[in-house]
Amino acid sequence: MPKCKGVSSKTHTQKQRDDYANQHNPNNKAYKARVENEQKYSKDSRRKANSARIREAKREAKLFHELGLDASLDWMCYSNPTDFD
Repeated sequence: MPKCKGVSSKTHTQKQRDDYANQHNPNNKAYKARVENEQKYSKDSRRKANSARIREAKREAKLFHELGLDASLDWMCYSNPTDFD
């Protein structure tokens, strides 16, 4: 069974067909924006961002261990300020 490409004039308006054509024309800025968004939000880019966060957390944990710290340096953000009166 052949795979249909494009949009049908029976089911879509002229504006919808124009938008589809713009997003699939390499000479159009809508096409370039679509490709850029696909790359930005792809699984690979999210995986790279997550691995970078994990590396940063491990680097921070190693530093804390070397300095002999048991908790994050932001401990005052999570404490009650009235405890120190």
